[in-house]
Amino acid sequence: MINIIRNDERYHFQSDWLSTYWHFSFDHYHDPANMGFGPLRVFNDDVIRPDSGFGMHGHREMEIITYVIEGELEHRDSTGAHGRISAGEVQRMSAGTGIRHSEYNKSKDTPVHLLQVWIEPAVRGLEPSYEQKQFTDDERAGRLLAVASGRDETEAVRIHQDATIYVATVSRGDQITHRLDEGRRAYLFVINGELQLNGHQLRRGDQARIEGVSELDLASQDAAEIYLIDLP
Repeated sequence: MINIIRNDERYHFQSDWLSTYWHFSFDHYHDPANMGFGPLRVFNDDVIRPDSGFGMHGHREMEIITYVIEGELEHRDSTGAHGRISAGEVQRMSAGTGIRHSEYNKSKDTPVHLLQVWIEPAVRGLEPSYEQKQFTDDERAGRLLAVASGRDETEAVRIHQDATIYVATVSRGDQITHRLDEGRRAYLFVINGELQLNGHQLRRGDQARIEGVSELDLASQDAAEIYLIDLP
């Protein structure tokens, strides 16, 4: 089954500094029928205005993966970690027994566009930790590049769940196949452009929740950037 949710069907929240689309119940948005997808609990598509951001706040027992699409995000947390996440960079923060952090756009004129997902860990009670890695345009051109994984993906940042996050940039005419092991599911999001997934047309902002399918066939009619999560 491939359940497609279009861009304009996503829940949108707008404040004076944040424009965000929440794919699952989050904060004041609560839908009992939309609480997650397997261990994937949160998928937020955020644009943060210049000189704005999330103040210090806490998390527990969650793998939080941030992928910056445009701009640069400053990170600080209670482990002492402090750095900036640039476009094409991935950060993994394991909240474990408890962590506090802030995320801020220090630029005076450039918004930050990012995706942030929360995945429930397979193991609870972990010591909080942080990891970050830059991936180049060439590494994800025309193929699915694993950027965060609990499987044997040596180049990816390590998450504590049997899941893998891939990113890819494709050109017109590119075709990519991804096989799913029996009993696994996948979550696909189109960051930019358009493509076909097993014959279904997807455009910017569309998502697909996939179960009971053994093979994903991705064919691009135009340049596109995609984000795929392979989940138990």
